[in-house]
Amino acid sequence: MIDAIALLFLCQLAGEFLHRLTGLPLPGPVIGMLLLLGWLAVVRRERPRLEAVTGWLTAHLAILFVPAAVGVMDEAHILSRHGLALVLATVVSTILTMVVTVLVFRWALKRSGGEVQP
Repeated sequence: MIDAIALLFLCQLAGEFLHRLTGLPLPGPVIGMLLLLGWLAVVRRERPRLEAVTGWLTAHLAILFVPAAVGVMDEAHILSRHGLALVLATVVSTILTMVVTVLVFRWALKRSGGEVQP
């Protein structure tokens, strides 16, 4: 279990390092997730060991949002000034995410030989 946690942290650290080194427009954690995806594609034996750790993290995900929520509440004055823009950005990005998800799902279904219904 410790080795799985270490792998997650190592990918996170490598992602942050690459982000700072190269100045990529992606956040370090996203780069770290891509590195982890590549690692899992190559080294399949890691998957069962990561399942226990990621299952626990997913089950306790709400705890990880507490610091972010406190930070948002601390910046309430900014939220009140830009509330409409934030709501608009949230709605538009949610709709775009849903559309892209449907398109990717339909593409993957076609690629796997499944039937796509309109």
